Amino acid sequence: MSWLDILTQIDDYRWELPQDYKSGMRVPALIFADRAMLEQLEGDQAIEQAANVATLPGIVGRSLAMPDIHWGYGFPIGGVAAMRVEDGVVSPGGVGFDINCGTRVITTTLREEDVRPILRELVNQLYRDAPPGMGGKGFLRLNRQELDELMVQGARWMVERGYGDPEDLDVIESHGCLADADPDAVSERARQRGLAQLGTIGSGNHFLEVQVVDQVFDEEAARAFGLDGPGQVVIFFHCGSRGFGHQVCQDYLRVMETAIAKYQIELPDKQLACAPISSPEGKAYLGAMAAGANFAWANRQGITHQIRRALVKVTGRSRDDLGLHLVYDVAHNIAKIERHRLNGREVTVCVHRKGATRAFPAGHPDVPERYRQVGHPVLVPGDMGRYSFLAVGTERAMTETWGSTCHGAGRVRSRGAAKRLLAGVNIAQRMEEQGIIVRAQNPRDLAEEASEAYKDVANVIDILEHAGISRKVARMRPIGVTKG
Repeated sequence: MSWLDILTQIDDYRWELPQDYKSGMRVPALIFADRAMLEQLEGDQAIEQAANVATLPGIVGRSLAMPDIHWGYGFPIGGVAAMRVEDGVVSPGGVGFDINCGTRVITTTLREEDVRPILRELVNQLYRDAPPGMGGKGFLRLNRQELDELMVQGARWMVERGYGDPEDLDVIESHGCLADADPDAVSERARQRGLAQLGTIGSGNHFLEVQVVDQVFDEEAARAFGLDGPGQVVIFFHCGSRGFGHQVCQDYLRVMETAIAKYQIELPDKQLACAPISSPEGKAYLGAMAAGANFAWANRQGITHQIRRALVKVTGRSRDDLGLHLVYDVAHNIAKIERHRLNGREVTVCVHRKGATRAFPAGHPDVPERYRQVGHPVLVPGDMGRYSFLAVGTERAMTETWGSTCHGAGRVRSRGAAKRLLAGVNIAQRMEEQGIIVRAQNPRDLAEEASEAYKDVANVIDILEHAGISRKVARMRPIGVTKG
């Protein structure tokens, strides 16, 4: 049976999976999609996973799926769920293996015509200074004490040592630090995996791109974010907590498998393994996850420092001349304790965002002061062959999605399927013919990240704009890409 036969259509962009779809569902699921995107999801288990999430103890509102939804571990990627802190659970599958995977955008004063003659040199320098790929060794080696300090302080640890500007912290989600990080909850194996990886991009869908603004939809918001119109060069990158966060997730999945038996939690999928938020296991995971999140923010701060150095070196211009201001840093794999309104009253909930980002409206106290009149920046990367978007949060997101929106395009083909489809195609050459220079650790793996592997991010953004969840500000297209 098709999902179109099961879902109840609310409007052109919202579809509800009723609570009686599956035994054990405590709330309905709400899918943001148009009809064509729902047809794309046939055969994907993502909507079934959204139904499974709706069975978790303490879930309130609805289990939510953004239009970039696709199959993930336990939770769908593109999934959002909020749990009551009093009797709800926290699930590592609702955060993901790459804790605080996220994105940053850095503006420059450069124009496309300034960069074209030096583009290959710039891409090569960025590849060297912020290395992508599996493993990866960063520019900064930490000892154990330094790593413990960094786990607690996040991006501030980097800034205080000269790897960034103090004002960078004003435009990082949570100022680049979750307060309840607990280094004692982090395993020795996770520490060892993180010691040498600070300042590295990673592999898979992680990237660093030189992009050009090619369309502005909201001039006031664009100006507030530092975009001065079409032709401006920006740097957009995407990475997370590397092996450190991956190991934290692995460690606590084992802990949670024991916890579900201890607390007699029945689940339709063992990948949803969880523990009560208030339990020793739940508190330990949240402390370790916060340490992983802080590592990721420090990692992206180190990469920002390296990007600034590379641009100064290749262009021969001064830092002041180049600008190189951080627009924002947003997390999209995280669980956060937040205050929201539910049925007319304020509640404290643990919001799981897995492949989803914050989208708070203008005036919200968690929006950086410099952007408070326009709203929370939303950074939405597409695939490396098309475009990415800068958007802004809305009031409706607060009432409907716990202040959340999409995080990217979302896959339509697995890595293996994409490689089979594009067997024999030289992706780097094809992209260079489009005016995009690519430097990859293994060019043969580029097919996994080609446009054919992803939804069109423009469709994803349009669905959420029509639904009133976020609003487009600008579109950027890549001209230079580094990949693992």
